[in-house]
Amino acid sequence: MDAFRTKTMQILERSLDAASLRQKVLANNISNVDTPNFKRSDLSFESALQTYLNQDTSYIRGVRTDPRHIAIGPPSFSEIRPEIMVESSTTVNNNGNNVDIDSEMTQLAVNQINYNALIQDLNGYLSRLRTAIQGGR
Repeated sequence: MDAFRTKTMQILERSLDAASLRQKVLANNISNVDTPNFKRSDLSFESALQTYLNQDTSYIRGVRTDPRHIAIGPPSFSEIRPEIMVESSTTVNNNGNNVDIDSEMTQLAVNQINYNALIQDLNGYLSRLRTAIQGGR
């Protein structure tokens, strides 16, 4: 068994990737705050991850031998990916731009806190793994 390919490591890795991508998306929104007709983007990831974590494991899952086949059962973890969504239905400024700098800065701070929490979780997991390998010493 590979100690670094556990479900916990995969979830932490994917969550860190999503937080990093969200940082880039928010930075792009902030850098375009004065660009006429620019529409802000956001990332969709946490709800899909939460749905995956809360799913009932007693479902029957079909095996797909071709990507064109219809999936049977709940999505597998490999199918959960962060998606960038453009919010085009709102306008905040007179120039058609919908970036609210205060909201973006708040989301940037929240994302940084979430990223730091994920790093602490990863460090704790690796520390426990190191303790187990060393026999509790």
